[in-house]
Amino acid sequence: MLLCLFLVCSRVSRFGPIITGISPEFTPFRGRNRQQWREVAQVGTQLKKTVVLVGLMGAGKTAVGTALARRLGAPFLDSDAEIVKAANMTIPEIFARDGEAFFRAREAEVIARLLRAAPGVLSTGGGAFMGAANREAISELGVSVWLDAGLDLLWQRVRHKDTRPLLRTPDPYATLAGFYHERRPVYAQADLAVRADPGYSVEDMAGRVIEALKTRPDVLEAA
Repeated sequence: MLLCLFLVCSRVSRFGPIITGISPEFTPFRGRNRQQWREVAQVGTQLKKTVVLVGLMGAGKTAVGTALARRLGAPFLDSDAEIVKAANMTIPEIFARDGEAFFRAREAEVIARLLRAAPGVLSTGGGAFMGAANREAISELGVSVWLDAGLDLLWQRVRHKDTRPLLRTPDPYATLAGFYHERRPVYAQADLAVRADPGYSVEDMAGRVIEALKTRPDVLEAA
């Protein structure tokens, strides 16, 4: 019966599975070893609001978010991954077939739904925070953390990847630089900012985010 209901929902909208719930794969409790449990115990905190990582493509939102969720003992969510799963299409394919405006509308729906779930760590696409409605929802229901990476570092991370539809231009570096300068003032509106450094590991960045979150007892409190 549940399978039938899923199929019906999927036919109504290929984004139905996103809007109606959260994928069960996104949980911190599967496959955890003793060392990871010790890391969680060492943090000694309880997450009260969803932490939303924002920043330009290549800032490390997914990698840092995964490590952060593990250390906080919280679910990790990725808005782009949720869209891809529901649509059964890659983001470049969605952009090519339906356009950016369609994608942004679906993205806003997904973010709003995930923010109303149990507190966790949410990684968003580079353009998500540019939407005023998204910023408002994040401010109301969660806390935004800007992973502030420099242009050179971002370019090093994305230059050899073909999964960024917005960089499929004759001069991708110039395109990235344009986004960088255009979006920085908006990213700067985030509740918290953590500067990325080429010498930081993923775990280093996760630790720095935790330190920033400790300044917000309404988000992270001692267990």
